[in-house]
Amino acid sequence: MSASIAMNAEDTVLSAQGLVMRFGGITATNNVTLNLKRGARHALIGPNGAGKTTLINLLTGVLQPTEGKIILDGVDITTLAPHKRVGRGMVRTFQINQLFDTLTPLETLTMVVSQRHGLGGQWWRALGSSKKITERCEQLLQQFHLTAVMDQQTRVLAYGKRRLLEIAIALACEPRVLLLDEPVAGVPAGEREELLQTVAALPPDVSILLIEHDMDLVFSFSKFMTVLVNGTVLTEGEPQQIANDSRVKTVYLGHGDEINDDLNGMGADFNTVPPQGEAGGLTRG
Repeated sequence: MSASIAMNAEDTVLSAQGLVMRFGGITATNNVTLNLKRGARHALIGPNGAGKTTLINLLTGVLQPTEGKIILDGVDITTLAPHKRVGRGMVRTFQINQLFDTLTPLETLTMVVSQRHGLGGQWWRALGSSKKITERCEQLLQQFHLTAVMDQQTRVLAYGKRRLLEIAIALACEPRVLLLDEPVAGVPAGEREELLQTVAALPPDVSILLIEHDMDLVFSFSKFMTVLVNGTVLTEGEPQQIANDSRVKTVYLGHGDEINDDLNGMGADFNTVPPQGEAGGLTRG
């Protein structure tokens, strides 16, 4: 038994244990335990007000929990500052772009990669002068389909390209754990496919926790899912289990037979993204 526990601990890269977050008399996070396995493709879903953002803020250090602890690679990081968590390999993207509008994608990535190599204060010198940094930036630009727009100011980029740049920045930080916070939020339908394919192709050694309302992405990407309702874990399991869970259909997706049929249809095959329209009723706020 002890050997099994040790094996499970080694297989877990990020662990939230009994997290509680109270704001006055309101409990936003209620005894949440969540374990992210190495190389995971783990989705966190739930309706608006479920407490997803609060939980992510706790994991990343934006908020300090009232109770509980957070373990990253076997180290207690509960009180660690957000930037130090990034240094330990936990990186987050945001629902709303956090970008420098006047910089180009090339300049932005050069700054991030230079910082990672200890040259953050002189990143402009690394632009073209450091072969290692230049090659890494070129690799990221190509991987995230940004080569054609690498010299355009970020403010003029299509929104889908801005989202791709944000994920490229996160990957430039060389994360072991990547928290993707609604990566397709606000992306027009015509730009979604490129972003969906890029997310699917993220490095397999990076453990990913996806927070998303878009069921197309959730069911095509995730191998394991946690459903959060009213700050509490309702259930978790593989996508097929979640698709067939009557509590999820009732509490999260509603009572309608049409919605339930859509969810069951998605549960039949998670290797492809369902056609637009089939799951339209599932993308709920």
